Amino acid sequence: MKRYSMDNRNETGTVILAGLLVAGCVSTGTHTQTLTELEEARKAAAQTASDFDSFKKQVEAEAQRMRQEQARLSNELLAAQSKDAEIQRLTRTHAELSKALESEIAKGDIRIQQVRDRLTINMVDRVLFDSGQAQVKPAGLKVLKQVSDILKNVTDKQIRIEGHTDNVQIGAKLKERFPTNWELSTARATSVVRFLIEEGGVPRENLSAVGYADTRPVAGNDTEIGRTANRRIEIVLYPKDLSEIAGQIKP
Repeated sequence: MKRYSMDNRNETGTVILAGLLVAGCVSTGTHTQTLTELEEARKAAAQTASDFDSFKKQVEAEAQRMRQEQARLSNELLAAQSKDAEIQRLTRTHAELSKALESEIAKGDIRIQQVRDRLTINMVDRVLFDSGQAQVKPAGLKVLKQVSDILKNVTDKQIRIEGHTDNVQIGAKLKERFPTNWELSTARATSVVRFLIEEGGVPRENLSAVGYADTRPVAGNDTEIGRTANRRIEIVLYPKDLSEIAGQIKP
């Protein structure tokens, strides 16, 4: 009876030990699996964080691009609005000049043309000068006074006075004063500028004078009508920002 009990205990111990070993194996396997799963979860979390950071950077970059695009469009809109306002002011100047010079325009002695932000007043030479002369005649002074009363209020434009002639050479009597048409055209443009400054009150910093002689005709020089059209003074109003008119200046 005693031996049976010992054997029974041995068997029981064996069973318990086996159970512990099995449990230990199961526990170790489960632990290893858990560690693997945790490592995979950590890697997945790290990848998710990396993906999120990448996505965040993309969103921030896109937001920055959109802000820059919005700023560009806003600046373009402001520039367009400013240019439209400038053109509207010039259109009012055009209307004022047309009214003031109505009789000369009706006779064909003066033409006024506006192309967007540029305006040209074309005067045949007889309006301002006697033949071969560079001094503005009395009747021409009255015309220039009408023009200057309007131009002195134009503050957003440069004003270039251009002298032009036909291709007829300077006569012998005038060669001492004006050796060529270059000198005559330049002297006439300068006389107009001087009047606009001294008598007309136009800001001198807005004015310039240039003589082109017969190099820029608007008609043929083979007829008297053509030569009359070519002998002229042009008053050109153009934007002060030279970058805007780089491609507009006559070649």
